[in-house]
Amino acid sequence: MTAAAKIALRQVAKIYGDTIVLERLNIEVREGEFCTIVGASGCGKSTFLRMLLSQETPTSGSILLDGAPLPAEPSPDRGVVFQRYSVYPHLTVEDNLILASELAASAWTGRTFGSARRQAREAVTPTLERIGLASARKRYPAQLSGGMQQRLAIAQALAKRPKILLLDEPFGALDPGIRADMQALLTELWSDMAMTVFMVTHDIHEAFRLGTRVLVFDKIRQDPHAPERYGATITYDLPLSGKRSRNPPDVRELIKSPEKTRGTSDA
Repeated sequence: MTAAAKIALRQVAKIYGDTIVLERLNIEVREGEFCTIVGASGCGKSTFLRMLLSQETPTSGSILLDGAPLPAEPSPDRGVVFQRYSVYPHLTVEDNLILASELAASAWTGRTFGSARRQAREAVTPTLERIGLASARKRYPAQLSGGMQQRLAIAQALAKRPKILLLDEPFGALDPGIRADMQALLTELWSDMAMTVFMVTHDIHEAFRLGTRVLVFDKIRQDPHAPERYGATITYDLPLSGKRSRNPPDVRELIKSPEKTRGTSDA
């Protein structure tokens, strides 16, 4: 692992029973990179994110964070946003955002009171203004639009200022206009907070628009008599040199032309 690598995977595989989902994952990601992840449905992209979060553990191989084994459980240094809005429906917008600090202050009750609670609510005001929800701070999630709920989910994931942000199709359910706004917000937050980002998307244009690096997952070893014998891996690692593309290449064409890519997991 190089000194600059934030995350490194070494020969990682994930197997459920007799089914090999992922195999031979070898990759190093530097701090501050924005990795978008594309591939066919069911090829293990979400499983890959869950392993980075420590919701799942590799069947074999190792994952390193800053050169040390990845913690066995999710930790505050890794935030996550799912496609479905993972906010607490019984809490207002501002109370969703102060929950992390309340749990840290009072693990038994999960709640602060009096002046401590007022101070916690005041402390999230800059965040609410940043994500455009200051006027909705007293509303409940059910009273918000889809875009507003996803803004809240992103802000909640960033509450502890994680160094790594994991996103699993976070904008898949949004209308195009709202999706573009959310992409702009995410790019701004990534730049300002210097996070390392892993984002799964089925939108190729989104992958090239947002990412500084595109990871293509695919199952390249096939056995028609035993289709579950082999798993998917990172077949292409497409660096964008820090520049986002408005006219991304067709990934299907890249697969046919490996000389156009750099770095695979097959080495």
